[in-house]
Amino acid sequence: MRLNKYIAHYSTYSRREADKAIQDGYVRVNGEIEDNPATQIEEGRDIVYISGKQVSPQEKYTVIVYNKPKGELVTKSDPKGRRTIYDSLHKDFRHYIPVGRLDFASEGLLLLTDASHVATALMESDLERIYKIKIKGEVTPEMEDAMMNGLYLEDASAGAHSHSKIKSMEFKPFIGYKIQKNQPNYSILKVALSEGKNRELRRFFAHFGGEVVDLKRLSFAEIELNNLPTGKTRFLTRSEYSALHKFLKEEKKRSKERKNRLKAVEDE
Repeated sequence: MRLNKYIAHYSTYSRREADKAIQDGYVRVNGEIEDNPATQIEEGRDIVYISGKQVSPQEKYTVIVYNKPKGELVTKSDPKGRRTIYDSLHKDFRHYIPVGRLDFASEGLLLLTDASHVATALMESDLERIYKIKIKGEVTPEMEDAMMNGLYLEDASAGAHSHSKIKSMEFKPFIGYKIQKNQPNYSILKVALSEGKNRELRRFFAHFGGEVVDLKRLSFAEIELNNLPTGKTRFLTRSEYSALHKFLKEEKKRSKERKNRLKAVEDE
């Protein structure tokens, strides 16, 4: 495993933070300073330290649920001085990594963890995410067709952040949707997705002229918001941890199988 990936996998450092620490000389491998992020590390043999603290394989991790309110950014700091989730979170969770994002105007369930590999596995998964949204105008047959069959937009800038560099976007078919209210002035839906792209729902409905005015994430896989008050946190329940352990174990198995297939092809 590459050194930067090893650090990101078994610590709270992101891949980018790991790269910087390595390049700045804060990382030692077997007692020697190592400044190459691509150096290969063998688990169980090589000893890695970052800023004097050993980084070692471990399976212990913690995940919390935060009911994010509107008006908070999911980032460590903001140049404009806007409020971030870390202004609200208890100091014990200041080093936790968010699983994906909810934009400034969105609210609801946000997972955070002290293990980078858990955050990455969840973010890159196709686990179900359920949202409740309110849009301006009616839900049209064109919207429903795209929700059922998917959609590709060469220009998906409508509904995007003004500084976003992402222009085109492909939307997978929704796992499901339920129209709770459908009126000319506004409509309310529950939708289930298998991915969490940049402002995906806002871009999707904006394409059809349906501005999203409210967006709340209700659940992520087996983990639900339920009655958690806005701005509060909770730890996962035993059953939620059990489901997460199972997912991570299966994901590790799939990853190993992919590597074995790739190696077999390279050896041919």
